[in-house]
Amino acid sequence: MDGASGSGKEKIAKYIAKNYNLYHLDSGILYRRLAFLILKNKIDTKKNKNLIIFLKSIKSISSRTHLSLRKEYIGKETSKIAKLLIIRNFINAQQRKIVKNLKKSYTGCVIDGRDIGSNVFKNARIKLFIRVKPEIRAKRRHKQLLEQGEKTIYSRILKDINLRDKTDINRNISPLVVPNNAIIIDNSSSFQKTVKQIKQTMKKISI
Repeated sequence: MDGASGSGKEKIAKYIAKNYNLYHLDSGILYRRLAFLILKNKIDTKKNKNLIIFLKSIKSISSRTHLSLRKEYIGKETSKIAKLLIIRNFINAQQRKIVKNLKKSYTGCVIDGRDIGSNVFKNARIKLFIRVKPEIRAKRRHKQLLEQGEKTIYSRILKDINLRDKTDINRNISPLVVPNNAIIIDNSSSFQKTVKQIKQTMKKISI
């Protein structure tokens, strides 16, 4: 499952995982956790040698989510490191390793990110692309941050989302695209309407 930042991929993926007995893997959390570790250890990502040594020291990254990983400064660092080929290769390897180990316990896995169907798992049985206008994503993000007690401004969030979209779409490495054979899910309205689209899609596909 792919889609732009703030399109609601995680919520949709969790719903699908719960209702179709699949494991949910949020690739974004892997990137965010790595960004957190890079900041914590003060790794200069511009120095390739230091970054290589640091990544080799990491055996595995936890896919567990945490509220602290959702903070804006983590998001900005995540967007920055996601442009680097060495980072993407590392996270992609982590994802494939996790999925391989899950085959022993689950019938399948639902993974959300921004290059899952287009790059990481090109042979995925089902590919979904979540679509939501930037203004709606910014409004939802603004509300979420306020509920978490963070001071935030809607116009600034919208600006950041548009910038992140531009970065994701135009990056040379694994840009954000609609994967081949992907089914478009419009998550602009209520979640109930999104669920209806998912159910209609799943009816056409035998899981």
